[in-house]
Amino acid sequence: MDDVLRRIDLFCDEVPRQWASATDDGPLRLFVRNRPGYPFYARPIPDGPPVTAQDVERVRGRQRALGVPEAFEWVVSECPSMADAVGAAGLPVTVCPLLVLDGEPAAVEFPSGFSARLLGPADGDLQAAVHSVLSVAATAFGAPPPRPPVGAALAELRADLAAGAIARALVTGPDGPVAAGSAQRSGDVVELVGIGTAAAARGRGLGAALAAVLARAARAAGAEVVFLAAGDDTATRVYERVGFRRVGECGIAEAH
Repeated sequence: MDDVLRRIDLFCDEVPRQWASATDDGPLRLFVRNRPGYPFYARPIPDGPPVTAQDVERVRGRQRALGVPEAFEWVVSECPSMADAVGAAGLPVTVCPLLVLDGEPAAVEFPSGFSARLLGPADGDLQAAVHSVLSVAATAFGAPPPRPPVGAALAELRADLAAGAIARALVTGPDGPVAAGSAQRSGDVVELVGIGTAAAARGRGLGAALAAVLARAARAAGAEVVFLAAGDDTATRVYERVGFRRVGECGIAEAH
């Protein structure tokens, strides 16, 4: 258990480096994107000293100066001081279950009329398909609608898909795209992220079936550890159907 959580902690410190620069400030490490995509976070340096509220405030100042979100993420067991430090600095803390896949994912089928597609770097409609993935996820999580990737952003996406650094999956039903999810990889660890379903299509098991598709793809690519952070206990039960089990917690804090 402790070894798995440590591997997840090291993954969260390593995976942003594919798309971001890292700057250390005391016991915290700030990742700032140097390629298109969602902003990253600051997090405790693995095996670093305890974090204080002053450390958090100092890094928040850096984030404000850079114009990036004042966001922090961490594995709770790997940095026990972080939650109190973030809370004392005035940020709300959300604790989410961390789940790891046991063995091979269960065969969770899509309901009739729905199917999933894993996007590939050679897809002729990749731009439109990725835009659908991003749009479905944005709608599911209440984010602003995204623009289609163009130019260098599209080329970098193709390269990341070809290298296996990321995966993108899209679920389509009778009325078009209704669910989407992604994965990101560093070494033999893969995290499933951004699994979301349009409100009108929820309650049909699409989230579990989509997680199974992404998990199977991760295992087929040689991933030893496949994990995700669930939003709450209800989401946890969805992923438990696939074969994930709860192993710990992650903390998230962001200024609103």
